[in-house]
Amino acid sequence: MGTTVRNVLMKFPGRETIEGAGVRLRRSFSNGEVRLLDPFLLLDSFGSDNPADYRAGFPWHPHRGIETITYMLEGSVEHGDTLGNRGTIGSGDLQWMRSGGGIIHQEMPQVKEGELRGFQLWLNMPARSKRDPPSYQDVRSSRIPLSRGNEGQEVRVVAGTYDGVEGPIHTPITGPEYLDINLPEGVTLSHPVPGKRTVFVHGISGTASFGEDAMQLQRGETLLFGDGGAVSARAGPGGARFLLVSGVPLREPIAWYGPIVMNSESEIATAIQDLRRGTFLQHREALIKD
Repeated sequence: MGTTVRNVLMKFPGRETIEGAGVRLRRSFSNGEVRLLDPFLLLDSFGSDNPADYRAGFPWHPHRGIETITYMLEGSVEHGDTLGNRGTIGSGDLQWMRSGGGIIHQEMPQVKEGELRGFQLWLNMPARSKRDPPSYQDVRSSRIPLSRGNEGQEVRVVAGTYDGVEGPIHTPITGPEYLDINLPEGVTLSHPVPGKRTVFVHGISGTASFGEDAMQLQRGETLLFGDGGAVSARAGPGGARFLLVSGVPLREPIAWYGPIVMNSESEIATAIQDLRRGTFLQHREALIKD
């Protein structure tokens, strides 16, 4: 028997929103869609050539119970956190932060000429890992492998595996796969995604069609796939670039309060109490104040 093709279950057009200290961005999905996207919680895309849309950034704020993945297409963002990490990620770079039991950090776009573009994806952590010590790593563009096909296909493997090429990030249990795919006009790609994994694609540029129903994907849209095997794509006129992301659902209860995602309301109450008492940071760093 041949590999079955996953058809599109739902399209998310995204919605404009403001986050942080006044950053304009586009939110593809969030807590209203979380049951459909498990283990993924939120996907934001940001892109503007107007510094007024992003210069305020995301000042110091807490996280607990999630992983945040920031992937830059253009421009740069400066990061700092209570683990003592400091640095800047630029075009093609990645930062992957596991908040675990608690971390406080900031992400501040660096204002300059040209466009700032990128994505932030939130990945839920399993209940047994939500109080683990936090960790952070940035991955330079040069460390993200590129797979090239015979027809000009290019796939940057941020996490997971594509055609035998492994990405630099590995997360057990949810096993996220994160691919940045670029297809020339008319070129097809079929990528097997095993089992009951949650799979979605997000359009970066151009147009592409997916599945046997040839559902169209345009820039800024997100397509969620149903069960099956391979994700099949065909690039439209001018080619297409899109993210392909998949992961193993946790199927655990979710309690959500801003940047904190736990499994019960009592755990949320504890997190809020920890913030008020100054005991939020299990790595015993001092709380950073304005």
